[in-house]
Amino acid sequence: MLNFDENFYPQSSLRVAVAQATSVSGNIPENVNSAVSMIEYAAQKGADIIVFPEKFLTGYVPEIIMSDYSRYTITENDDRLGPIRTACKVHEICAIIGTPTQSNNSIYISSVVIDNSGVDILTYHKTHLFSSEKNIFKSDDKLNILNIKGWNIGLGICYDAGFSEHSRVLAQSGCHAYIVSSLFSKGTGYLESRIWFPARALDNTIYAVMVNHAGKTGVWDACGSSAIWNPFGQLIAEASETEPEVIIVDLDPNQLREARNAENMLVDSFDVQHNSEKIETIRMN
Repeated sequence: MLNFDENFYPQSSLRVAVAQATSVSGNIPENVNSAVSMIEYAAQKGADIIVFPEKFLTGYVPEIIMSDYSRYTITENDDRLGPIRTACKVHEICAIIGTPTQSNNSIYISSVVIDNSGVDILTYHKTHLFSSEKNIFKSDDKLNILNIKGWNIGLGICYDAGFSEHSRVLAQSGCHAYIVSSLFSKGTGYLESRIWFPARALDNTIYAVMVNHAGKTGVWDACGSSAIWNPFGQLIAEASETEPEVIIVDLDPNQLREARNAENMLVDSFDVQHNSEKIETIRMN
């Protein structure tokens, strides 16, 4: 069981930038340039980490990806991410980039994490695939926790957040925040996001961060409204419904303390066995 003493909590706040963005379908270089601009802006505001939407580098356009896997997927140490790596190094900021990836002849929906020295330190693959994704992409049951400035960040991608056990296992393994790159559309998608993320935050007494697309991507009309919820499940920041923008929030360790002193769901969940052997924690310098 986790021991929620002072050694568990981060010693300082973490400034998170949520990059609600519009992708140019199939144009990886153009989307990389957009990411660099947002990274530079976030760094000017003092952000420690910036996160982008699901499949941001291509847009949510599976038909384009299927037309040429080598062109529309990112591989290990892909040169096309060079400008992002440089921006992260120059501005000393970590970035989570949503993109299709290819590894060992399999195609994944992934988050590539580049640290503040410009090095690719991990690639998280989506665990729970939506029904329309299963004939194209492969899932992966390995979970990841990113450690930055004493904060343990559990990674998710969109549909992952609909499964309470996904964030629960991460929280039981010591995560303080749950950051999820997403595509939620207007209507049902918006409703899902407003149910899932406050619940994931409150159930686990962690911060929940959701970043969404703005505008159209493929056949989807995204609902925007990227947001952050505190460990009580309360909304603390929200982007517009339609426009690209970067919203920035300081995650406060004191709110973690307050929530975990008031709410016992996570502590009581240890009465149920969980499997953390497939979780890998990556620590930044």
